[in-house]
Parts: sequence; structure tokens; C-alpha cells
Amino acid sequence: MTQTTRLGMLVVMDPETEHQAESNRILVVDDEHSIVDAVSTALRYEGFDVSQAMTGREALAEAQESAFDLIVLDVMLPDFDGYEVASRLRSDGVDTPILFLTARTTLEDKARAFGLGADDFVTKPFSLAEIVMRVRAILRRSTGGASASEASDELRFSDLVMDIAAHRVWRDGIEIQLTATEFRLLRLFLLNPGRVLSKAQILDHVWHYDFGGDSNILETYVSYLRRKLNELGPPLIHTVRLVGYVLREEHEA
Repeated sequence: MTQTTRLGMLVVMDPETEHQAESNRILVVDDEHSIVDAVSTALRYEGFDVSQAMTGREALAEAQESAFDLIVLDVMLPDFDGYEVASRLRSDGVDTPILFLTARTTLEDKARAFGLGADDFVTKPFSLAEIVMRVRAILRRSTGGASASEASDELRFSDLVMDIAAHRVWRDGIEIQLTATEFRLLRLFLLNPGRVLSKAQILDHVWHYDFGGDSNILETYVSYLRRKLNELGPPLIHTVRLVGYVLREEHEA
């Protein structure tokens, strides 16, 4: 089914995802009325239940009082910025996936966003079709069912233990705090120990970038994950030059 927004843009509703979208609640946060209205309209046409906020305080109040499946969050807000909103939510234990919207394009801005646990990053100006596509991708990876090979609740490698159901990870008996994306990335490595995974494979499985991904996102998250793992033992994630990454113990190299 195809709907037209009041901006004249066609938004195609995928019949296979229409029913799935009905249960997804999304919070759209931006201080520009036109952007909030356009993004919310596009998402509602896709079947999502959308709430709105126009300041950092409103966003925090909404996210802390209600359960959302995803937050579309502008960086530049009138009271405090989106980075601060994300930081406060994470500090309060709210791990809702976040898609940042911003006019900032530097690597430092992206690194800061991902460091706060962002799941994706879209720069302005953007198309509504891109927002819908990225929202779907985030929801697929955050709520999608496990494959048969992922059916076990526990994965182990060396001194690493992952409890998938409890969403917890330990190394050498010490629990490691991971963001949702870091957890998915580590799970992919744990499902493929000793196997070299290409950047394209990782992007497709962790970020579902079937529309073309940014490898800088992958490199940033591998760096974060390595840092947390290496604090508790020798390196386990290794770079295979010009190919990708592999999970193995050093003596296996």
C-alpha cells in the first residue's frame, strides 16, 4: 500500500511488515515542527505508533515514563542536546535503540554518538524514505527472532560467556557492560569463532545494511568492543588486513 505525506513524498508500506510495525512505539524528538511532523507522518503511514517531543526535557520525560522500541533523536535541542539526553537515558538504565538526526558530519560527532550507545546516525538533510529504511533496519536487528544456530541461550569462547536471554556477558567471571549494538556484534563473533568475517558480512548481520553501509560505523564499534574485552584479558578480536575480523586466541594466529 502506498500513502502520500503532506510534503508530497510517497511512502510505500510493505504489507509483510505492516502487521509487525503495529506493535512498535517510536519517539520522535526534534525542535523543528516541520521535521517532527514530517518524520512522524512518514512513520505513522508505515503503521508505527509515534509520540513526539521538542526539547530534551520532554524527551527524557517521555522515554522514562513510557516504553518505546526506538527513539529518533535530534542532536541540537533548545535546552540540552541529544547527546545529553542519550547519556541520561543510559545512566537511568534505559537501553532503547537510538537513531540520531544531526547536521553535524564530523567523525568526532559520529564517534560521540556511537560512544553513547547510538544504533545509527543520519545527517541532515535526509529523505523520509531513508529514515523509514533505517528505522526498519534497527527494529529488525533489535527485535528479530533468533535463527536455529542462535537457539542456545549461552555462548562460550575462551574465558568469554554470553547469556543471550539475560543479555549479559562475562569475561574471566567479571561482567562486562555492553551496549545493544556491541552485544549483537560480539554475539556474531561468538557464533563464528575462528572464522574470518568480512566487513560486509558483519554490517549485513549486525546492522542489516542491505542498502549500503558505512564501514566507519563497524570500525568504531569493533574498537569499543575490543577496549572492553581487552581490559580483562589478552586480545580476542583480531584484524585480518584487507578482509575483516576474526575471534580467536592469540596462540591460534
